[in-house]
Amino acid sequence: MSPICRRKTWSVLAVFCALGLPALAANPVARPSRQYTIEQFMATTRVSGASFSSDEKEILFSSNQTGIFNVYRVPVAGGSALPVTSSTTDTTLAVSFFPTDRRVLYTRDQGGNELNHLYLLDADGKERDLTPGEKLKAQFGGWTRRRDAFWVRTNERDQRYFDLYRYDAATLERKLFYRNDEGYSPDGVSDDGKWVALGKPKTTSDSDIYLWNSQTKETRHISAHQGTADYSFADFDPASTAVYYLTNDGAEFTRLRRYVLSTGKHEEVEKADWDISYSFFSRGGAYRVTGINEDGRTVIRIVETATGKPVTLPKLPEGDVTSVRISDSEKKMAFYFSGDRSPANLYVMDLPGSPPRRLTDASNKEIDPEDLVEASVVRFRSFDGMTIPSIFFKPQQAAESRKAPALVWVHGGPGGQTRKGYSAGIQYLVNHGYVVLGINNRGSSGYGKTFYTADDQKHGREPLWDCVEGKKYLQSLPYVDKDRIGIIGGSYGGYMVLAALAFQPDQFAVGVDIFGVSNWVRTLESIPKWWESQRLALYKEIGDPETQKAMLTEISPLFHADKIRRPLIVLQGANDPRVIKPESDEIVEAARKNGVPVEYVVFTDEGHGFTKRKNEISSWKAILDFLDKYLKGTAEPAKKAA
Repeated sequence: MSPICRRKTWSVLAVFCALGLPALAANPVARPSRQYTIEQFMATTRVSGASFSSDEKEILFSSNQTGIFNVYRVPVAGGSALPVTSSTTDTTLAVSFFPTDRRVLYTRDQGGNELNHLYLLDADGKERDLTPGEKLKAQFGGWTRRRDAFWVRTNERDQRYFDLYRYDAATLERKLFYRNDEGYSPDGVSDDGKWVALGKPKTTSDSDIYLWNSQTKETRHISAHQGTADYSFADFDPASTAVYYLTNDGAEFTRLRRYVLSTGKHEEVEKADWDISYSFFSRGGAYRVTGINEDGRTVIRIVETATGKPVTLPKLPEGDVTSVRISDSEKKMAFYFSGDRSPANLYVMDLPGSPPRRLTDASNKEIDPEDLVEASVVRFRSFDGMTIPSIFFKPQQAAESRKAPALVWVHGGPGGQTRKGYSAGIQYLVNHGYVVLGINNRGSSGYGKTFYTADDQKHGREPLWDCVEGKKYLQSLPYVDKDRIGIIGGSYGGYMVLAALAFQPDQFAVGVDIFGVSNWVRTLESIPKWWESQRLALYKEIGDPETQKAMLTEISPLFHADKIRRPLIVLQGANDPRVIKPESDEIVEAARKNGVPVEYVVFTDEGHGFTKRKNEISSWKAILDFLDKYLKGTAEPAKKAA
């Protein structure tokens, strides 16, 4: 199957211009693509988050325009964004304006260790840690609909579990609202303060919802089911009459239902031909917003709750709409939009429908979008006939007369998903001549319950064999050099890279491992304490280190590193709490004993994912230099790939 070409229509071109996005040719003509440096790609600004100010004249958001994420505010009417924080060392992310004044909430960890605290910036510019203490993790849980208080989850009492605290918005006095001794996940509170929705995972694909009554202190199980089904909290309705939840019980895809609190009746609300990812109400309940994971991109639906009628939104070009926020007055909506060739930007529009206005400009003007590529969705059949969906990127310079090297790109997870949308790293590799197949191997989310669970207790085998079949798909393309195909991935994707080199040593010419698991026994034994509520679910997905140690040893690349004979590069954050540094230290040491080229890059101020621009530049430059040397052709691979 060849990649699917998706042509732009003139109506879509008009929308691109209206959004301030680059206009792309309706029928692109093949041409040489100008190459750009990683510094130019990383000069593209990353932005995220959105919170309206009390007067709805500004939006609070996060940006890495200085090279490190900080908090900014930008006028809704348009204009320059102004910094709110100015950290030069640690990632600082916007949480919320206060609903009635100029105070600001934001979060920060230390060097990527994920021990986030919640901070308050007073109107006079003084910073206050609202969750002080050592070795604790805090999470903002949202505002009450009356905006008189906000919720915070912390594990300060017991590092394994998150308790729920209520903070008074005026005095900042807090009280323990829900004490978590059973390993639940406090996910939401009804506006009348009577009910707390609690999540309880049994496996990564089987979970339950409970409701805790703050008056009687009783807990009610509302998701009893037979077989495997995933239940997760969505929202309480503003009147506190029902809890809305997502479930795939009795179906392949996740749909939206509600549980009526007074009667205990379950009712269907909304479904799609794909997974519904989330659904929530605006503050007053005038609107309900739903996000749908449609074949690797997000599609938004908004309905007027009084009538059930859909809100007509401006026609957008194909891309991702994320982080939808509706103002307290329910008159404005903020969202992010990104395309394959255009990074995410913050937009605002008036409701119920008006032309959107772009508030940020994330693109680097030195990069011509026409030198970048559109992604396409492709599918191929794996070894057992299972269809594997993938996101495909073809360099403009690739042709049958000048065959290109290629990479199988494996996402994290295990249950993650490679999606359409802008990726500076992927576009950088493609711009420099590498075909990239972002494989959604079995076990990936977004393609139904059966597909999602098809990798359970099979890691290192069937999902890896999908990657091998992905390589064969690439070999079938006339413009791909079949002997120069590597594999790249981060986190669980990094594990797949190491597994490929150790368990399928003749398949891939090189491997790029970005903080990947090498020893499942150690990783599962050393998971962060705050993952306690998910620990047994992980064991059932991957394996129990107490009862299945032999199996986990068998699928851990570290114990088979003597079979690695292809060039390998490993990248690691020293403060990573998920895949700890010894995972990379030991696989590097073991692989080097084989006499193959092994490069190792460690960042002392990063965790599970690199967030500082200087480190992103260093990491991607190291990756491209490695690929150019060992895959593109300046150095021959150790042996031709099978």
